[in-house]
Order: sequence, then C-alpha cells, then structure tokens
Amino acid sequence: MDDDRPEVLLTGLLFYDLVLTGLEKPPTPGEEIWTAGMGCGPGGIANLAVAASRFGLRTSLATVFGDDFYGAHCQEVLAVQEGVDLSLSRVADGWHTPVTVALALGADRALVTHGQEPPYSQDALMGDPPEARTALVHLEAEPRAWLAKAAADGTQIYADVGWDPTQQWSTGLLDQLALCHAFLPNEREAMAYTRTDSAVAALGTLAELVPVAVVTRGGDGAVAVDQLTGEYADVPALPVDVLDATGAGDVFGASFVAASLGGWPLAERLRFAVLAAGLSVQRHGGALAAPGWYGVDRWWRSLTDPELRRAYGFLAERLPADVGPPPHPAPVTPPAGPAVAHPPVAPPDTPRRN
Repeated sequence: MDDDRPEVLLTGLLFYDLVLTGLEKPPTPGEEIWTAGMGCGPGGIANLAVAASRFGLRTSLATVFGDDFYGAHCQEVLAVQEGVDLSLSRVADGWHTPVTVALALGADRALVTHGQEPPYSQDALMGDPPEARTALVHLEAEPRAWLAKAAADGTQIYADVGWDPTQQWSTGLLDQLALCHAFLPNEREAMAYTRTDSAVAALGTLAELVPVAVVTRGGDGAVAVDQLTGEYADVPALPVDVLDATGAGDVFGASFVAASLGGWPLAERLRFAVLAAGLSVQRHGGALAAPGWYGVDRWWRSLTDPELRRAYGFLAERLPADVGPPPHPAPVTPPAGPAVAHPPVAPPDTPRRN
C-alpha cells in the first residue's frame, strides 16, 4: 500500500466567499445597512480541504476553477498557502468561479450566490479515483460513480448531506450509506430524512444504516454512535460568541476525520470536532477560519475553566509536539463599530445601485 496516498480525498463545487458580519438584521428593499466587518476567501469544498490540511492531513482536491481573478486567487491560497494537492482539479476556460455573499446573522447566515453549473462533473474530475485513506463527500440525489469505485478500493467514505430545496427528503438518498463508513448530517437534515422527531431518534435510525453515525445539533453539541466499537457519545457545544457560522459544519467533519484517523475514542473524536467548529465560528469565513493544530493548541494552553480542562484533558496527549505556524486568517476589515441602518433614499422599486 502506498504510504504517500492522500489521507483525505475531496471533490465538489468551490466558491469565492465574501462574508459580511456585524449585521443586526437583514436588509429590506430600499435599505442600506453598514456592517461592522468583512472577510473573504475560498469557500464551498475548500472549507473541508483547508480544515483537513491544517491538521496535517495529506489532502487532494478535485474541483473546477474559473479562468478569472477569483479562480486564480483560490488556487494560490489552496495550493501555495495551504498545501492542498490540486492535481485532480481543472481550470475551465470561459467559466466564472461561483461567488457567494454570506450575511452573518447571529448563529446562522444567509447566502446569495452567483454562478453556473461547472463544465466538468465530479465523475469526470475523479475518473478512477486515487487510492486514499478517506474521502469526505456531500451526498446528492444522483449517486456519483466515483464514490462506488473509491469505496471498492478501500477508501473510507465520510459523508454529509445538504438542504433539500424540494423538501421531499427522499429516503432513497440514504441507500448511498451502504458505501459509507460514517454519516454526519445536522439535526434538521437527519430528522427529515429519517422521518423522526429528535436528533437521538434520527441517530438510532441512521446507526442501522452506517457503521458510524453522527448528528450535529449546533448550539446543543452533537451525538454519535460507533457500531464498530459499541460506543455512544453526547457532547455539548462550547460556549462561544459566534461571529460567522459559515463552514462550521465542514470544519466539524474534517476534524472528526482527523481524530478518527488517529484512532481516538468516540467521545474524544466528537469533542475535538465540536471544539474545532466552535473555534472556527469566532473568525470570518469558512476555509480560512479553520483552527488547525495551532488554534487548538493555543485554546488548550489558555484554558482556565476547570470543567473544560477535565472534559478536554485528552488534548494534553493528543496534541502534536509541533503544531505548526499560526494559520493564515481570511483578509478582513477591522471592526468599525455597530451596524448602522440607513433609511431608504429611493422608492423600493428603484434600484439604488446598478
């Protein structure tokens, strides 16, 4: 077996994210709201890639970049700054990198995206996927051929799933869990797909379909079952002030994979993922908010709360001797005071800017 094989294999759609923070409320037609902060950087599948790479995992990403400023910038950040392998990725002539504006509102965010379907499918990018220890995937209604190939070659599949805009929540999607080692949906998705009314009930149903089932619960933490070891874990979220929740679920997933590759007990894996996600929401953006070993080590060394010191005491033995340099944050504007709402200066049906 090749020791240089990727530890994490990824494919999916990449975005250039512009995140606005400090909003007290969403804007209404004809209104301009000034924000207290702004950050930018790669998003989408890049969230997982950067989060994994910052934990020292050899990460290979198959995605599409537009032949524009946004695509070139994201390539530079991922390959040069973050050390992500882009040999499976392609640049598409005449295609624009999708751009998302994220409005951070409390513990959640609203997204507005401009973009088109990429000219290369996941299967075209992957071909015969390289042998990898794990793959982090986003399940979609239409199964991807590369996923079955990767699973057949021994790659452990860690999957999540997104919001169903049709709200049909087809249970047929769960058939793909037969290929997966772990499934990590959020509470709302898990309950919808399993037709249950609580995270714990959803977890029970999912545990019959996949060896490792995890349900994230936002501010209530996460629950998980590992059928291979017989472990159950229920951990609370960290008490943190949320600046920007963009990509927190991706940071959770990548962190859970990192801890799983280390062979940690389930409770430690879950606490570690909750911690990493909690640290990420205190910074702008998705990808570049990932804490990496440096961020986790800094948190642990500064921790004084005795209860948290006990709960996370395993970090004393799990943290590597070399946690690396401080990670590059998203380029941001400095806080400019509270958000200010301006009254409309034109009728609501008249655009203020072209």
